[in-house]
Amino acid sequence: MIVRGAGVVRMTMIGAGAALTATIPLTFSAHGGPSELDRVVSDNTVSPGLAQVLVAPSNAPVVVALLVAASAWFAVRRQWWKAVTMLVVPEIALAANTWLLKPLWDRQLDDHLAYPSGHTVHMVAVATTFACLVTDIRIRIAAAAGTASALIMITAGMVELGYHHATDVLGGAAAALAMTVGLCWICEVLHRRV
Repeated sequence: MIVRGAGVVRMTMIGAGAALTATIPLTFSAHGGPSELDRVVSDNTVSPGLAQVLVAPSNAPVVVALLVAASAWFAVRRQWWKAVTMLVVPEIALAANTWLLKPLWDRQLDDHLAYPSGHTVHMVAVATTFACLVTDIRIRIAAAAGTASALIMITAGMVELGYHHATDVLGGAAAALAMTVGLCWICEVLHRRV
């Protein structure tokens, strides 16, 4: 079987995301503290009050509201398989991160497993699922740009608040990209066969 066009792009995104997710832990210090990359994005870059605002796009109520709105986008257009896919894929990615990836790398920060960042995985999974399912390239670009901007903001906020190291956020974004693109691809193949 020869993979062409969109399949090559998908495979590249899945491979790059998975490779980055697996490579970042190689930079972790033996005692679990910040890596050299984490030190580049040090804390005290923003005030704690501003940090709370910056992390807001990754907070569960915001992400769930975006998830429901994105699913409604497809439901209004009577694209039922896309509406269901939109609801399910980000939640599978979040569950896989929580129950498989975090325990696999076991990076402790205070009293929680920090790598990959679950807040980041959820936010990026919602945005990526939406981008995978829409057909308008302008909407895809807008979703990607908005997500990239949000990642910059939440990284600064999470580091300042001590919730995550910068590499936890980067790894969360990479893991979400790989899992979400793969899951959306599987859903598309299953939809075609039904």
